[in-house]
Amino acid sequence: MAKTRKRRDFGAVRQLPSGRWQASYLGMDGLRRTAPSTFRTKADANAWLTVRQSELLRGEWLDPDLGRVPLDAYATKWIREHRLSPRTRDLYEGLNRLHIRPFLGSVTLGALTTERIRAWRAELLRSDRSEVTAAKAYRLLRAILNTAVDDGRISRNPCRLKGADQERAPERPVATVAQVFALADAVGSQYRAFVLTAALTSMRWGELVALRRRDVDLDSGLIFVQRSLIERGGILEPAPPKNNSVRIVTIPSVLADELRQHLTRVPAGPDSLVFTGERGATPRRGNWRANVGWTDALVAAGLPKGFHFHDLRHTGNHLVAQSGASTRELMHRMGHSTMRAALIYQHATESRSRELADRLDALVTAHREEANTAGNGDP
Repeated sequence: MAKTRKRRDFGAVRQLPSGRWQASYLGMDGLRRTAPSTFRTKADANAWLTVRQSELLRGEWLDPDLGRVPLDAYATKWIREHRLSPRTRDLYEGLNRLHIRPFLGSVTLGALTTERIRAWRAELLRSDRSEVTAAKAYRLLRAILNTAVDDGRISRNPCRLKGADQERAPERPVATVAQVFALADAVGSQYRAFVLTAALTSMRWGELVALRRRDVDLDSGLIFVQRSLIERGGILEPAPPKNNSVRIVTIPSVLADELRQHLTRVPAGPDSLVFTGERGATPRRGNWRANVGWTDALVAAGLPKGFHFHDLRHTGNHLVAQSGASTRELMHRMGHSTMRAALIYQHATESRSRELADRLDALVTAHREEANTAGNGDP
């Protein structure tokens, strides 16, 4: 009796003239899907079909055509469609253009594997990209592929490298209180309050240069950080603070006194900028060092020549931490959390917030008195 050939319940396999085996099946959309490659044996082809059938039964089946989009096309669309600040958009576009596209841009989403991501990161580091840059690029790629998972284009994010998202940037220098005031003296009266405000409020450059008189309440000892100025293509554009960290910062009395004296030299209108250059223009990062004689000022203050303006913010964070701020208070002051405006105003009126500024004032005053005593040669 002739042997009856057993018919598969799911999918079909056939042997090609080359001797290899091809597998195909009908997807949930009714279209026939063929395995992306042929198989050496019929058993291998059947095993592949078994996996596809299992995915269909569990509701985990993905249309393979959705994963055939090149990464660069998907990443470009991802950056365009996401709600980002102009500065963050510029950062992401640069990371994609310089560090992702040249290596992975032509690879389809479905072809990305953890092994391939590992090789890409290793190539970045071999190509003299810093660990900081590699970590930023990795985090961006991971975020993009998380969305690809949500969109049903891939079943699993291949960015699974332990520690690849961590930045191991070299520790930035921290100035002492005496050095901060010496630096403020060295840059001159025009920029003295600018330097002190950076160090004693932990505000960013863009937040400082965007500050208006209406944002400063010296009687209450408050600064309202409501906007930032970012430079794009040589043009300054108003934007929300980084991380949308609209907030209120309480300031120590020593800074309030400095700002009160400083404001006597700037226009009185509520929308007038608090900090300007000698000709009334907004300070720019690009010419800051030259305009104020930054390098000479660092030498006069006893600071290393590699000390950046942003290190004043770093210094301020250290000072606040020394004054006993909790993690929550420190993060709020630094602008590392996003809160609704009402909650920010409520938080700023709490006695704890005022107490924090008072302790910072006491710390600064004590350091200055100690420095003055040492300078006078008193025993």
